Amino acid sequence: MKIAFIGGGNMAAALIGGLVGKVAEPQNIHVVDINADALKAMQDKFGVTTSVAIDGAIASADVVVLAVKPQQMPDVAAVLKPFIGAQLIVSIAAGIRIADVSRWLDGHQAIVRAMPNTPALIGKGITGMAPGAQVSTLQRAQADSILKAVGETLWLSSEDQIDAVTAVSGSGPAYVFYFLEAMEKAAAELGLSPADGLQLAKATFEGATELARRSEESVATLRERVTSKGGTTYAALTSMEQSGVKDAIVTALKAAAARSKELGDEFGKA
Repeated sequence: MKIAFIGGGNMAAALIGGLVGKVAEPQNIHVVDINADALKAMQDKFGVTTSVAIDGAIASADVVVLAVKPQQMPDVAAVLKPFIGAQLIVSIAAGIRIADVSRWLDGHQAIVRAMPNTPALIGKGITGMAPGAQVSTLQRAQADSILKAVGETLWLSSEDQIDAVTAVSGSGPAYVFYFLEAMEKAAAELGLSPADGLQLAKATFEGATELARRSEESVATLRERVTSKGGTTYAALTSMEQSGVKDAIVTALKAAAARSKELGDEFGKA
């Protein structure tokens, strides 16, 4: 499989790192970016071919991954469309809808929209994916293999669900970091050093998440198992419930999903 990346930022680099030698050989991966220094670093690290401009190398690719900023997509598509034939287009640009990519590429239909998250940088990401109507079984498998190089994939029944994916997992790492910050602050106020508090918090998140992965019980049941009535955990969770923490989190994720839809509307006007 020959893969071309338009955009050579952190997410593209993470994907390429996962792909090289596993899904594609380095000579079959081509990267286009205006930052010559970034391209040199990528070429030295992975052995891929590079270019500072979209050129004929794109025409020979089986898959073209659009990894540019959302606001750059209309201009990039205008330059890209003369080189697009039967290739699969995989867009990882937040908020950009399949219909708009298709319109900018003069009606090209073989498009998959994907929403990865930043843990992909260490191979621990998860990507929500939605195929366009004319994506073949082979092309779906190609898209899946590319995003699986940096973590899990989840295929959605409707592109509209990408907004929810953005709210839950796309933005999700920030919520975890926010909670870790709060635990670090509380630990310091309780007499622990910030370093010790953060170590405890990070290990707890990692362990609890792995426990939830391995267990066949629901997360509610797992929570109940460590919440003895009248105990310390019960005191903490009761305080959170009284403060409306769970409802605030649900409201926050709904706000993220609404903003994702708004961005899609805004970018689509280009």
